Amino acid sequence: MDSQWRKSTRSGTNGACVEARYADQAVEVRDSKDAGGPVLRFGRQPWQVFLRTLR
Repeated sequence: MDSQWRKSTRSGTNGACVEARYADQAVEVRDSKDAGGPVLRFGRQPWQVFLRTLR
């Protein structure tokens, strides 16, 4: 399992983006400008549905 935080490939240079990582059986998402701030946690299936919806 890869627990590295990754920025969106569509993020701009102004730092306004989110980062995501796989953690256990979930995906965690945070604001890249506030690495110590709150983290949202999603199950893997809801995360996949979310990504398909974005496409």
